[in-house]
Amino acid sequence: MKWLINFFTSSIGRKLIMSLTGLFLILFLVIHLLGNLQLLVDDGGVSFNAYAYMMTHNPLIKVVAYGNYIFIVLHAVMGLILWAKNRAAKGSTYAVKSNAKVTWASKNMALLGTLILAFIFIHMGDFWWKMKMDVVPYVTIEGMDHQVKDLYSKVSHTFNNPYMVAAYIVGLATLSFHLWHGFQSAFQTLGLNHPKYSPIIGGLGKAYAVIVPLGFAIIPLYHFFVMK
Repeated sequence: MKWLINFFTSSIGRKLIMSLTGLFLILFLVIHLLGNLQLLVDDGGVSFNAYAYMMTHNPLIKVVAYGNYIFIVLHAVMGLILWAKNRAAKGSTYAVKSNAKVTWASKNMALLGTLILAFIFIHMGDFWWKMKMDVVPYVTIEGMDHQVKDLYSKVSHTFNNPYMVAAYIVGLATLSFHLWHGFQSAFQTLGLNHPKYSPIIGGLGKAYAVIVPLGFAIIPLYHFFVMK
């Protein structure tokens, strides 16, 4: 057991944790986006409220959700530890060793990650915390024999606030920069480098870094400019 603890507290172990938790969070973002796209359905919030109820009452999904919270914190903590150790050793910002061209995003991953963590706290405080504290009103959905929390109205109300919309756009732009480097970096850290496949992974990573944050950004913009 001691060798396992030593491994995961070593530089290589920390980078491995960063990569594995990062890949998990990359997958989570896709699933989260697919669910949140229900906010674009013009049905008064029926689809999204039904989806939100399912997500908060399915035992398996609840376990995965709490695991996701742990991975977010673990990913952030490991990133900051690696940045601090790298800065102390070399006097430079966090970057993953590779033969790739150094970009602004790769040199500022710790800063981007910290901003994203702050964005997550804002997001969780505005939605998850208020839902858990039961300050969200209930609504009746046809076909269900009980009322559910009207999270759709809460989201729509939040996205009618221009300052909140601006905060979300800035947060998602930061996420895009973070993913621009982080996606391919995770595969490189795991040793999945190949002259034939690395360019493909890099291309997929850049496409992901643009498409997924853009998909999330459409939601507040749609509610502010179209549903307002």
